Amino acid sequence: MSITATQVNELRKATGAGLMDCKKALTETGGDHEQAVDYLRKKGLAAASKKAGRAATEGLVGSYIHAGGKIGVLVEVNCETDFVAKNEGFQNFVKDVAMHIAAASPLYVRREEVDPSVLEREKEIYRAKAKESGKPDNIVEKIIEGQVNKFYGDICLLEQAFVKDPDKTVQTYLNETIATIGENISIRRFAKFNLGEGLEKKESDFAAEVAAAAGA
Repeated sequence: MSITATQVNELRKATGAGLMDCKKALTETGGDHEQAVDYLRKKGLAAASKKAGRAATEGLVGSYIHAGGKIGVLVEVNCETDFVAKNEGFQNFVKDVAMHIAAASPLYVRREEVDPSVLEREKEIYRAKAKESGKPDNIVEKIIEGQVNKFYGDICLLEQAFVKDPDKTVQTYLNETIATIGENISIRRFAKFNLGEGLEKKESDFAAEVAAAAGA
């Protein structure tokens, strides 16, 4: 059966689980909301929603350096207590997230951070492409919705497929870690650095160098 975006969003609000996890749960349970909630609870993915409102002000700033020092990432991940910040499982999670950012280059942590003007521009492009195909308006809107979700999946950290396990999203990995550790965990912010990014690389003018050398 076809699972609608409305069903997925309702399950997401009820459980706090990631979009892909909610869609999978509904698919596995034939679209039954209550059974899907139970499915997520059994997987430990719904437990995260109960902890999401608790303050997370401790944590770590993790780093990852790659390609001989040409790519670097800093990421701040928060938890509730300093005790958990020292937990090996939490520290491994922070390292994994930093590594993922280096590999996947997200632009935002979550979809709520995306500039509305950026989103509208993308929608207009999707709408123009869909209308060129001659499809009716209701189908066009569904196409746009699907493309927007794919857009979020490309640029938002929590909705990207986790590089070490592409069958799950980073949000899923986060939810699993929350369920295992028992505290609210939040990926707050990150920065990625590419060596030389934004700098103009000067090309050597060989002829000018020869002329300068000859006149010296």
